[in-house]
Amino acid sequence: MNRIAAVFAMAAGLSAGAMAEQWTGFIIDEKCSTNAAMRGNVACAERCIKGGSPAVLVTDEGKVYKIADQKTVVEHAGKKVTITGKMDGESIKVDSVKAE
Repeated sequence: MNRIAAVFAMAAGLSAGAMAEQWTGFIIDEKCSTNAAMRGNVACAERCIKGGSPAVLVTDEGKVYKIADQKTVVEHAGKKVTITGKMDGESIKVDSVKAE
């Protein structure tokens, strides 16, 4: 019986990990997120995020995603990244961030 429980627990863990999604784009501040020229502008993104504008992920197509845990992405301000995580309401709950 313990083997069956162990196999079930391992399968459940693998399926939960399989539900993680990935998004690629630029970490910029929310105020500038609609301005395509701001993608890749590290100085502006750092300044505005420090000034209180939330960091968001903006894809090459212009889709804007809110980030649930800001501290996971602020070091990547202005840079292109791939985020792995899960959508939590209207925000991405970040598992990992990889610089492009």
